[in-house]
Amino acid sequence: MTKTQKPPAENEEIAFRIRAAAERAGREAQARRAAEIAPAARQTEIGGPRGPEPTRYGDWECKGLISDF
Repeated sequence: MTKTQKPPAENEEIAFRIRAAAERAGREAQARRAAEIAPAARQTEIGGPRGPEPTRYGDWECKGLISDF
């Protein structure tokens, strides 16, 4: 065994800790996905602009007047 290699017991401990962290991360991700609001359940905008989202294109139209951000 060289200086850079660790004894088998230490390698097993590291592998155990990595598996435990991966399982914990998986459970946390599942909980986040379960808590996420479904797209159909989200509220829709009331009184917003019709057509494509104006901020996506960098300008805003209101009553025929366009202002550029």
